[in-house]
Amino acid sequence: MTHTNVPWTLARESYTLERVSALKGETTVAVIVPAKNEATTIGSVLEMVQVHDHLFDELIVVNDHSSDDTATVADHHGARVVHLHGPGGKGSAMTAGFESSSSDIVVFLDADVLNMTADYVARLIQPLLERPATQVVKGYYERPLHNMPTGGGRVNELTARPVLSLLFPGLGEIRQPLAGETAARRGALESIVLEPDYRVEIALLIDIARLFGVHALAQVDLGTRRHRNRPLEELRPMAVDVLRAALERYKVDLPWSE
Repeated sequence: MTHTNVPWTLARESYTLERVSALKGETTVAVIVPAKNEATTIGSVLEMVQVHDHLFDELIVVNDHSSDDTATVADHHGARVVHLHGPGGKGSAMTAGFESSSSDIVVFLDADVLNMTADYVARLIQPLLERPATQVVKGYYERPLHNMPTGGGRVNELTARPVLSLLFPGLGEIRQPLAGETAARRGALESIVLEPDYRVEIALLIDIARLFGVHALAQVDLGTRRHRNRPLEELRPMAVDVLRAALERYKVDLPWSE
C-alpha cells in the first residue's frame, strides 16, 4: 500500500472475525479499561470483550479513585484490577494500565459505553495485524444525543476536529480523534508520553503522526456508540485541555497553563 498523508480508513464490510483470529497468531494483546465510578456499565463492557476471549491475553481495569463498586464489579468479571494512586485522570489511568501490561498490542476501551458489541477489540486490532506500518488505530461511530440520532461528541466536532484540520494536515480526516476506543503497538506508545487528563487522546494522535507519519494512523467503523452524555458545563474544561494540547504542539506560547 502506497504511503499517503491521510489515515487508513477501514469500512465495516472489510472485517471478518475469522480473518482477524487467523492474523493474530502469536501476537499478544492487552485490553485496558480506565474506569472511574462506572459500576453500572463496566460489567457489560467486560462481558462483551470476553465473548471473543481468544483475541486478548491480558484484561486490565484501571480503577481511577472510584467511590462506587467499579473495582469489585471488574474483579468479579475476571479483570485484573489496577488501582490508580496519585493524581487521577484519563491519561494517568491509561499510563498506569499500559505500564501494568506487557502485550505487543494495547487496546484501550471506555467503561461507560451502553451498547458495546463483541467485535470492538477485533475491529480495532485488525489494521495493526493487517499492515506493519500501522501504529495507532481509532474507532469512529455515530453518537446520538438525547433523542436525536446524531449530535453527540460536541467537543470532538467543535474543538478537536477543527483545530486538527487547521494546524495538522491529514489529522482532520480522523473522524473521532477523542475516541477512547484506541489500539496501538507497544513500541509506538513507548515512544511518546501519554498526557494527563483529557489531553491524552489528541496529543497521542499528533505525537504519533509526527514520529511515524499520518499514514501510520488508521480508523475503523464501530457503528453507533451510546454512552452517558455530559452536560454542556462539564465539556468546557475538556475543550480547554484539548486545545491546550494541540496549541502547545504547534508551538503556540500560551499565556498560562495548569
